[in-house]
Amino acid sequence: MFFVDTLETEGLGNRSYLAGGAATAVVVDPPRDVERVVAAAAGRGVRIAYVVETHIHNDYVTGGLELSRLTGAQYLVPAAARVSFDRVPVADGDSVAVDSGLSLRALATPGHTPHHTAYVLVEDGREVAAFTGGSLLIGTVGRPDLVEPRLTEQLARSQHASAHRLAGELHDDVRVLPTHGFGSFCSSSQAEGDATTIGKERTGNDALTQDVDTFVAQMLAGLDDVPAYYAHMGPVNADGPAPVDLTPPRAADGEEIAQRLAAGEWVVDLRSRTAFSQGHVAGTFNFEAEGKLATYLAWLIPWGKPVTLLAASAEQLAEAQRELVRVGIERPAAAATGEPSSWLRTGDDLRSFPRVDFATLKQALDRGDDVVVLDVRRDSERADEHVRGSVHIPLHELHRRTGEVPTGVVWVHCAGGMRAAIAASLLDAGGRDVVAVDDGFDAARSAGLTVTAGS
Repeated sequence: MFFVDTLETEGLGNRSYLAGGAATAVVVDPPRDVERVVAAAAGRGVRIAYVVETHIHNDYVTGGLELSRLTGAQYLVPAAARVSFDRVPVADGDSVAVDSGLSLRALATPGHTPHHTAYVLVEDGREVAAFTGGSLLIGTVGRPDLVEPRLTEQLARSQHASAHRLAGELHDDVRVLPTHGFGSFCSSSQAEGDATTIGKERTGNDALTQDVDTFVAQMLAGLDDVPAYYAHMGPVNADGPAPVDLTPPRAADGEEIAQRLAAGEWVVDLRSRTAFSQGHVAGTFNFEAEGKLATYLAWLIPWGKPVTLLAASAEQLAEAQRELVRVGIERPAAAATGEPSSWLRTGDDLRSFPRVDFATLKQALDRGDDVVVLDVRRDSERADEHVRGSVHIPLHELHRRTGEVPTGVVWVHCAGGMRAAIAASLLDAGGRDVVAVDDGFDAARSAGLTVTAGS
């Protein structure tokens, strides 16, 4: 009997897989923090014989090279991928024996990238699962616009063809096990559900139910913003990522934190948005450790800028370090834990700002207060519906567009509160008076605010 274990990387919306038999296993699209994979294999009592990549990833730094070095496993990478390290090049139709009666076959599935390759797990001659990476996802496919703008339409057409190849060569019961699609921005649209098969996708995936022209036109029209750090992930992965260092950073006191802020470095407070709003060091930014920390911090911070982390506990700091190395933020310049009062320079005071709901915003508007409503959701979200009269600057553009925010007290909202908290901290650090609307957007209409569609 074979097994397939799923390793979730929830903050990035991705999955990795450990699959094998009684003695040996293969790892598909491993995360950067490979200790999780090693522990999973140890728990199964199996040796990792192969590490495979479906493609050179654009959304996270792979742990594949390091995992192969640590375990002695063969590192299989699509032959057409241009990389700077030694690996076993894989071409369409290649097959390796994973365990007794269990093999893995490569299937060329270009689209997400030109060299994209899926891997089919075969038990006793029968296909049982397909590791589809960024090709066929749950109800959708991987986006085709992360490689080169001139290739986007061509790759979209390749995605359609690759989906049809998978559906044409595999029977309905084969499990579809994608890497992307669980909140990842590598997905061309929001994937629905947690598990699927070729048969389910055959009837429910647009790539398999629409003709190629309709599919391509619809997908290209629906592509959303690309996180800025994606531009750096492909080159890092092609060069061969270095081993990670997750040891605790050097501790900083209040004086050093103030100096780093004065130097223009980023000092990031990882505490909850509730705690941050109640008291924080002036000039710091709030990226919740429990939110999509890696995605949004890596998206907003200028690439390579030093970052100091402030955390409620050593455990919170350690987990944040783990998340950040997954997107290439290798080592914090410094860190501090504990209470925010201990992060202050002598003589300084903590800052704070209000945190409210949409009903409170409605009351302020009714009173005629000097209110600027700032919507920091993405363009696609605002197009569905928005508060009439609000200013729109997507969160990922706010840091370079703060000068466009009108004068007055800025009441900032998003869809649920997390991005509004980040935006409020950016504006607060710049000296603006802010109010964070920490509420679900559905509450805007029920609060009596005028909500309208269109940009």
